[in-house]
Amino acid sequence: MSLTSLARHDADPAPRIARALARGEEGNGLSRQDALLLMEEAPLESLLIAASSLRDRLKGRFVSYSKKVFIPLTHLCRDYCGYCTFRSDPVAGRAPYMTPGEVLAVAEAGARAGCKEALFSLGDQPERIFPEAREFLAKLGFARTLDYLAAMTKLVFEQTGLLPHSNPGLMGRDDLSRLRQTNVSLGLMLESISPRLRHKGAAHWRAPDKAPALRLRTIEEAGRQNIAFTTGLLIGIGETLEERVDSLFAILELHKRYGHIQEVLIQPFRAKGDTRMASAPEPSVQDLQRTLAVARLILTDINVQSPPNLVSEDYPQLLAAGINDWGGISPVTRDFINPEAAWPQIPILEARTKAAGFVLRERLAIYPEFARRRGFVDERLMPELDKQRSGDFYAREDA
Repeated sequence: MSLTSLARHDADPAPRIARALARGEEGNGLSRQDALLLMEEAPLESLLIAASSLRDRLKGRFVSYSKKVFIPLTHLCRDYCGYCTFRSDPVAGRAPYMTPGEVLAVAEAGARAGCKEALFSLGDQPERIFPEAREFLAKLGFARTLDYLAAMTKLVFEQTGLLPHSNPGLMGRDDLSRLRQTNVSLGLMLESISPRLRHKGAAHWRAPDKAPALRLRTIEEAGRQNIAFTTGLLIGIGETLEERVDSLFAILELHKRYGHIQEVLIQPFRAKGDTRMASAPEPSVQDLQRTLAVARLILTDINVQSPPNLVSEDYPQLLAAGINDWGGISPVTRDFINPEAAWPQIPILEARTKAAGFVLRERLAIYPEFARRRGFVDERLMPELDKQRSGDFYAREDA
């Protein structure tokens, strides 16, 4: 229990909870004290009602998703997070990166299936520690993974018309500027603002790129460059409820300053074999709902998303927590980050979303409110974006 909770326990918290819920539902945001109170003590049902009411008023009854193809450019990574099965070390006889031909083949398959987003995911700065990565890149004329990524997103955009969105880890000013030329949006998960998670044996031990200050620096620089940006939390990796709240406020502070956070993703930890955290407890659906609801009340009109494949058949319950987006769904490729968790088929997702009282809408890799604002997308990408968007800046159904 936090010090804040201890200080509150000498009086009946119900009136304070009711006032905090009312303030949150009004849409003016929450104070840190209110958010902690709701995260730790509010009845879940009341919290869900407030978050859903705010979502309905600010976002309506549309729930969006992006039809994507997933391109894992490289699994090599210099970070050794305690929960990750996506990363790998070099393996003899296996190419350390996808080749340009392989990248293009996957992208073309996605385009044939009606995808509009090319999601590039990859390990963080593998050339810093692996000679195999440096050798592969050098043969193709690149010094860094981020340089190769920029070339591959350009290739995919020019050859297929898919709109790239990349999640490559830490990015500096020049990296963001270059990737902005070939990506309609970019992303980097904050995961948690807690520095404790980098202590020996914790989730981010031996993961130098997971330092919260470095990740916040990337997110802030994206704001300076008017890049529509996705970030979020990974919950259940050892953080406290108070640290979850502080992580959400760190994101909100940057958005208030630059107005560039297009989406906040709340993703639950899932234990995987052959990792240090294989036996760690997973967050429950109710824990995820609580965090999503508090996120909605803190972030107000920022898009809040949670992946449906990580809660199995229970995913419609997340709609009650105030989300308005399901994230990327691929009819072609699996979720390489969580390969054990299949995405729902889009017709089933649509039917279950409708049964919960919502309308499923396909969006592009950039959300409508950012697509309609000139200055967030490089002018060289705008003609293709304009071809693929509808009048209200969702994806064209006949594109």
